[in-house]
Amino acid sequence: MQVNNLREVLSKTHNIRIAVIGDLMVDEYVWGDVHRICPEAPVQVVDVVKEEFLLGGAANVVNNLCLLGCKVSVISVIGDDDNASILKTLLKKIDCDTKGLFIDKGRKTTRKTKIIAVNQQVLRIDKETRDLVSEEYEERLLEFVRKNANYYDVILLSDYGKGVITKKVSQKIIEIAKKNSVPIIVDPKGKDFSKYANATVIKPNKKECEIASDITIVDKDSFNKAGRKLLQSLKLDALIVTAGADGIVVFEKGKEPLYIPTETKEIYDVTGAGDTVLATIGLGIALGLNYIESARLSNIAAGIVVGKVGTSTVSKDEILHYVEMHQPYNVFKIKSLDELKRVVKMHRSNGKTIVFTNGCFDLLHLGHINLLQMSKRYGDILIVGINSDESVRRLKGKARPFINEEERAHILSALDCVDYVTVFEEDTPVNLLKELKPDVLTKGGDYKLGEVVGKDLVENYGGKAVVIDIVKGISISKMVDDILSKINSR
Repeated sequence: MQVNNLREVLSKTHNIRIAVIGDLMVDEYVWGDVHRICPEAPVQVVDVVKEEFLLGGAANVVNNLCLLGCKVSVISVIGDDDNASILKTLLKKIDCDTKGLFIDKGRKTTRKTKIIAVNQQVLRIDKETRDLVSEEYEERLLEFVRKNANYYDVILLSDYGKGVITKKVSQKIIEIAKKNSVPIIVDPKGKDFSKYANATVIKPNKKECEIASDITIVDKDSFNKAGRKLLQSLKLDALIVTAGADGIVVFEKGKEPLYIPTETKEIYDVTGAGDTVLATIGLGIALGLNYIESARLSNIAAGIVVGKVGTSTVSKDEILHYVEMHQPYNVFKIKSLDELKRVVKMHRSNGKTIVFTNGCFDLLHLGHINLLQMSKRYGDILIVGINSDESVRRLKGKARPFINEEERAHILSALDCVDYVTVFEEDTPVNLLKELKPDVLTKGGDYKLGEVVGKDLVENYGGKAVVIDIVKGISISKMVDDILSKINSR
């Protein structure tokens, strides 16, 4: 997937209108430390450090879509209890449309409490009902969908088996969607997939595919057989199966199954990954991507989410950053100031430490490499500011630079230790420091700490400045003199 095309596609998410119908939940996270075992029983004692409430279940699908910039309507039935109040408050914060949210005073709103210690879930406590919604609320849901179906670009059914997506609700909504030519994407639950027949796309995981098809999946051939059976028997346009470490498999009518390798590098928590996949498949289809392109987009998004702890979402900037980092030569490491401000905000929200260094970097040498590698050790993200050609001429004389700013930026972006490169026109990086506010400012050791431009600025907002020892005997002027000397001696 080309990043320029993807950037253009994702720029249109604010025009997309999506309905999410399904089982809404509150996810309560209790974060703590474990240092001892309970004296009364052989269990860990969790010292609570932090508690928070997040949107879970179908509400996490809503959260993903809102963060991606879509206009989202949530349609469901919840109770009239404390958990419902928490849920409505969280939905209000993300500015989604809740006109399709119906209150059943006899129903319990689902809440899952997850105890996290040392970045691992050690216990989960569920408070919920799995009873099917009454006929009255089935009809209220369906009437709302009938009246509003032609407003949506896509409808998503997120079935967690808690009673909202009954067989009647599922089949009638699929019928309504088809009648209004609205794609309907389903994240299924249970053994009987007949309730989702005639949907546009169903997105089960590999185990669900195995159970629903009644075919044991032991290899690629049996996987293909199971997928084709569901595709045909349920009369789907496509079946998109998530297969964990094996990535995603796309089955389409009249085409060979396509296996898309996982984009996951490190797995910390798979919570919410399925919600992200459903959200991004639906978004992709609404934006005009085909099923394979939508599956690739969801594969990237899921790979980002499982690298986080807790019920997580993914932003457009995170998706674009991932794609950029996998383009040839890393040319998309080169950013304008406005672009850098966005990616720095994104990295900070994920707890990353930002390091900044700057220079002309004209004729890259061992001293530069040492500076950059040592700088990266002070944090997670290294941004390198380089002086523009005009700025270098003002500082170094009319004969400089030897290499123009575009080439210098591309050379630096090829280094693994460098995350981003930006060109600045001024003689000093003060403006960049004011705008980006890096956590750490580094400079080569031919400067004394008190001489480092921007030191006071960075320290005033709580950052720190560091001088890194230089590699002695190396300089651009010496390199040039040595080259000229060898040429003249010939």
